Amino acid sequence: MARRLSQDARRELYRVSFINFAAREINCKIVYYGAGLGGKTTNLQWIFDQTLGKKGGKMISLATETERTLFFDFLPLELGTVRGFKTRFHLYTVPGQVFYDASRKLILRGVDGVIFVADSQEERMDANFEALDNLHENLKEHGYDFMKVPYILQLNKRDLPSALPMEELKQALVKKNEPAFEAVAFKGVGVFETLKECGRMVLAELKKG
Repeated sequence: MARRLSQDARRELYRVSFINFAAREINCKIVYYGAGLGGKTTNLQWIFDQTLGKKGGKMISLATETERTLFFDFLPLELGTVRGFKTRFHLYTVPGQVFYDASRKLILRGVDGVIFVADSQEERMDANFEALDNLHENLKEHGYDFMKVPYILQLNKRDLPSALPMEELKQALVKKNEPAFEAVAFKGVGVFETLKECGRMVLAELKKG
């Protein structure tokens, strides 16, 4: 069950501390980006239901009358450690609509990895392109080089009749030879595979440092 936070708590939530020496944890922030209704929230909901949700954990909803951002963090044991520190992943969605750009920018602050959730339907390609251009702009504003940020492309809604062929989608949306995963997020297909690969890439970057 999601719960809502005060404005002060919202501001705090976006500040993901990098290293918690007391707990011997490295905190990593992964943001799910993409157009509205593409499946970002569905991805997070599935992951939550299969992890913290089974243990009575809580997902945090940052909600206004017109937008919603979801957040939770968990400790995936199978991804290993970095220099003896466990890795805790903080997962966020961004509002789908571009006119909530201020919120999108705020959520990208301190990001370690990005999963772009694309809608495979032909009629949603313009929305995919718009969200992808917006991601590039916002990363640049925060001083990130898109070519260096751990980045995964997820091609969601593969079960729908109007879904374009995988190769056509890859040709249109792959920007730097990043891994691309097929997904049907509401069934959990491709959801954990996408996250695990992004987590692996984030940890590989951390180990370089």
